[in-house]
Amino acid sequence: MFGAYQAGAWKAVSRVVKPDIVVGASVGALNGWLIAAGLTGEELVQHWLDPASGELMPYRRPRLSWKGVFDPQPLRNRAKHLLDHYSLRTDYGVVLVHLSTLRPKLFRNQEVTPQHLVASCAVPGGFPPVRIGGSLYLDGGVLETLPIWAAEQMGATRVIAVNALRFISPWAVGMAIKGVRRLSGVRPRATGGPEVTLITPTQYLGKFLDGATWRRENILRWIELGEADATMTLVHRPESEASEPPCVSMRT
Repeated sequence: MFGAYQAGAWKAVSRVVKPDIVVGASVGALNGWLIAAGLTGEELVQHWLDPASGELMPYRRPRLSWKGVFDPQPLRNRAKHLLDHYSLRTDYGVVLVHLSTLRPKLFRNQEVTPQHLVASCAVPGGFPPVRIGGSLYLDGGVLETLPIWAAEQMGATRVIAVNALRFISPWAVGMAIKGVRRLSGVRPRATGGPEVTLITPTQYLGKFLDGATWRRENILRWIELGEADATMTLVHRPESEASEPPCVSMRT
């Protein structure tokens, strides 16, 4: 549900720039698909204000712990709906983690299927890994919070990055993510190429359970905060960074 913050940020960003490239990880991949399909900020906000967005994470009691605590079927249905009803107008990329090698992988444009969008939300312990082409994949954000390298690989020279996870994850989730990163040996990459403008919360969004539950008052607060933080960030953005369209990278 913290993806609502990204919707608020896009509402502000979309008034200023039209990106050439959109890259997403986790729920940012779902928001990113809609942005790359041409949705305005207000249209994306309306998606999050719809109570149906709260139906993506129903709890269950899995027989096997690795299956995750959320039923993935509603997320599968939503991912299929996105690809069936919204066509890309802008270059789009989603970053996943290849489970057996614990290495990130970028999928672009027509390579992306509903399974890729589901896998983008497969956080360990939440949703189960997703099988694509004989391999299992996880949320790309478990290795790198903001995969700026993927935007650079797609040709971005200026990036507006939205990171809704500025504050520490709950202990169990944080330990799982740290464990994956330690096993993979992957470290956050320094990007010497793109100029990056970072939009991130200036206030605490809430607890893990708040992010797993749709409540209109929370959704409204996160949207308003995302719009305010993005507006403030862009106001103080150097003029040199505003001279050409950037990529938008979304992560939560």
